[in-house]
Amino acid sequence: MATKVAAAKDSAVPAAAVEPPLLVELVALAHRRLTSGLAAALAEEDCTVDQWRVLRALADGEGRAMGELAQALLIPQASLSRLVDALADGGLVHRRQGDHDRRRITAHLSRQGRTRLSRLDALAAAHDAAVRTACGLPDPTGPLTRLATL
Repeated sequence: MATKVAAAKDSAVPAAAVEPPLLVELVALAHRRLTSGLAAALAEEDCTVDQWRVLRALADGEGRAMGELAQALLIPQASLSRLVDALADGGLVHRRQGDHDRRRITAHLSRQGRTRLSRLDALAAAHDAAVRTACGLPDPTGPLTRLATL
């Protein structure tokens, strides 16, 4: 019996032979954990992470065409349309037709949306600060910022 156990140990893959996780695996895992924590924080205001991202993208007051917004946020156009519909139904966003091209529709943050975004940003900032402290991360400029622009 002891010989079978010893033989099984010898045939097992040595711990040193296990490959370390790839960067893409670590980033994917970190993304999922960060997003789930942020989602829980934003849920206090009955908001999803993607809704918050749309509001933030519109915060500059310039308005964005739907295609441009979808591309910037890496959200499929159909999903973005549903998100903007929900935000518009809640009075947080409004749509405007273009002056020169009536087919061009831009989304804009409403006054109510700007107020709501302030509360959401405060929750997100608190979550961000807690994660940075727990991980000992410095300011956002650095490897993660460079990685996000690849």
